[in-house]
Amino acid sequence: MKKEKVKSSRMVLPLALSSALAIATALTIMTTGCSSNAKEAETAVPVQIVQVERTALQQKVTADAVLFPIAQSAIVPKISAPVKNFLVNRGSHVRKGQLLAVLENRDLAAAAQENKGAYDQAEATYTTTTAADLPQEVQKAQLDTQAAKQTLDAQQKVFDSRQELFQQGALPRKELDQSAVDLTNARNQYEIAKRHLDSLNAIGKQQTLKSAKGQLESAQGKFQGAEAQLQYSEIRSPIGGVITDRPLYPGEMASAGTPLLTVMDISQIVARAHIPQLEAVQLKVGDSATIAASGTEQPITAKVVLVSPALDPNSTTVEVWVQGKNPHEVLRPGTSAQITMITRTVPDAVAIPAAALLTGQDGTTSVMVAGSDGKAHQRPVKTGIRDGDHIQIVEGLQAGEKIVGTGAYGLPDDSKITTAEAKPDDKNQPEGSSQKE
Repeated sequence: MKKEKVKSSRMVLPLALSSALAIATALTIMTTGCSSNAKEAETAVPVQIVQVERTALQQKVTADAVLFPIAQSAIVPKISAPVKNFLVNRGSHVRKGQLLAVLENRDLAAAAQENKGAYDQAEATYTTTTAADLPQEVQKAQLDTQAAKQTLDAQQKVFDSRQELFQQGALPRKELDQSAVDLTNARNQYEIAKRHLDSLNAIGKQQTLKSAKGQLESAQGKFQGAEAQLQYSEIRSPIGGVITDRPLYPGEMASAGTPLLTVMDISQIVARAHIPQLEAVQLKVGDSATIAASGTEQPITAKVVLVSPALDPNSTTVEVWVQGKNPHEVLRPGTSAQITMITRTVPDAVAIPAAALLTGQDGTTSVMVAGSDGKAHQRPVKTGIRDGDHIQIVEGLQAGEKIVGTGAYGLPDDSKITTAEAKPDDKNQPEGSSQKE
């Protein structure tokens, strides 16, 4: 019996050891497999995959600005007088040349009337002088010249006749000498008459006309001056726009040199900004722009109308003006706004989300390309312009390639990656890009 029990015990012991070894081996294999799977799960980094696309990009310069009207006029009266009445109020829309206010002007109206009468009188005198007086004087001079000529001719004949008789001895010397004196007097009278006629024709006529014209112009100038003073009492708008200021009331004294009314044209608005020099060199007059301010649902389309040729000595910046229409006059002068100016447009750029670009400490740029082997491979790239959340790639990528859009920061090269679902509000995902590999 003892021998049989010992034999039985020896047979059971190996079987138990074999079972224990088998169980231990199985546990080891299971443990090793689980550790390997856990390691793979840890190294497969969840990332978001996007596709490199071709799209239109715009290089923009953005700056804060202050709004100004397209035109403004502080209307200053040229005379000092009480305000008779106002025809507009603050907020009234006016057109160019519209009568806005009237100053007290009864004394000016009387002076203008008096000077108009003097002008009318001078005009009548000028007409009479040029049409009647001068021709009569010239005609009289012509008749006097003709009479003197006839007298000279007659005296010449008498002298010739008496000289012939004197030579024949039929006439005394005394009568011949008297005839010579008469001939000389007649010749002198003729020359005087002729010179007077020539003077009227050459000088007298011009001087008479000049004198009459001078009197007329003097009277006309006084009349126009009095009329201008009267017109100064009527305040008219030099531009179309809106009345923004009216400090006085009817009956108060308006002083020359002090603004009586202010008119602003806000049908268009000008946004003025100071831009750093490096950005300003990219701008030119005519570049497209937008103006965004509180009170507008959408930015207003505008254009660059001025890029100052000189730097501001205080801020070393360049002043830039952007002008655009002001529909319904919702934008008000003095308001702060933001302007965006388009300096360059690339219609067919290779673009990636800005979040996908990695920048090294030395300034180099790269992206993580999602390879077909399920790993992320770092690739250097060269960038171009930036438009919002998208950057142009000018070298290193082709349209259609897939890259790590989100989650590439700190990811080692050749890391195992897995695709993560994109969030609904992910704005870095370009249109048409792939979310799953």
